[in-house]
Amino acid sequence: MTKIAIISIALGLAVMIVSFAILEGFRNEIQSKIFSFGSHLTVSKYDTNNSIEIEPIGGPGLIEELHRFPQVQSVQPFARKTAIIKTKDEVLGVVLKGISEEDSRSPMRQNLVAGQFLTFPDSAASNDILISRKVADKLRLKVGDKTLFYFIQNPPRVRPFRVSGIYQTGLDEFDDVYVIGDLRQIRQLNAWPDSLVGGVEVVLKNFNRLDPVAEDMYENLRYDLKLDKITDQYAQLFDWLQLLNRNVVIFLLLIIFVATFNMVATIFIMILERTNMIGILKAIGATDRQIRSMFFFRGISLTLRGMLFGNLVGLGFCAIQYYTHLIPLDPENYYMDRVPVHWDLAMIVLLNIATFATSLLAVLIPTYLISRIKPVAAIKFD
Repeated sequence: MTKIAIISIALGLAVMIVSFAILEGFRNEIQSKIFSFGSHLTVSKYDTNNSIEIEPIGGPGLIEELHRFPQVQSVQPFARKTAIIKTKDEVLGVVLKGISEEDSRSPMRQNLVAGQFLTFPDSAASNDILISRKVADKLRLKVGDKTLFYFIQNPPRVRPFRVSGIYQTGLDEFDDVYVIGDLRQIRQLNAWPDSLVGGVEVVLKNFNRLDPVAEDMYENLRYDLKLDKITDQYAQLFDWLQLLNRNVVIFLLLIIFVATFNMVATIFIMILERTNMIGILKAIGATDRQIRSMFFFRGISLTLRGMLFGNLVGLGFCAIQYYTHLIPLDPENYYMDRVPVHWDLAMIVLLNIATFATSLLAVLIPTYLISRIKPVAAIKFD
């Protein structure tokens, strides 16, 4: 029974550590992929048509205004324009998203699977583009290939571009649609001056403060501007992450319940096995508190041994997966090619404290049975 109690606590703690590490890994991976294409907040011209190609706004003044908010970390301009890519054998509709040179250190770099990021020459707009692995496979393009983009406008325009790199996020919302290019290309196509942009993306210092910062910012923006939160733009992805949170919480509650039940059962059996000893100790003058403390410290010893093995197993598994990517995933279903692991020291410490506190309560409950044991009956107990 003592071995079962140790194994129960060890497995429970190990599973909790692995569950939270994987959950946080999923959350961070998905959020980083989303943030590589869109920031926490997006400010653009108010338009009831919800068109991809939005009306331009003045960039420098708005960027300076947004930087006054203390929670804002960075502000980057962007613009979007629909296009048709034509190769010798295929035709595909995409959205060209133009970014500025200041955004060249974008988190988008982490999604590159081939080639290199965009280059921004000083003299003219860059002809480099980034396309997704899906687009590259559909159009049979590779790094270094040149292709034509047809822009449906009046008059129609054609631009040659060179594939500088290929990215892959695993998120169809991006991989099926977006091509990344130079913002100056879109300015030239739309005949915009350098002061105009399609919109600005705002990165906050603390994503957890998204809602109150968005509310404050909305109250202070001009009436002709709209503010979009990334949690609303990609609500289905954030809802999926929230659903994962609920499932893991329910799962962990079940694990804690099982581990606690096993510890209670173990202490009860230990008391029953030593009923004669308890009767003898009471007969020679031992108090209930002294006898309870014996079983209490025995239970603490089992708990600490279980927690030691649990941490070794849980952290060991996380380390193996983190460094070797031992367990793969299907990117079509999970948005990534491996089980992600995120190291959160505070959460690991919190799980250990919760396990220890729960085990303490589990040990205390059955020890109060000792006060009901009568010495005479206990000595005769068989």
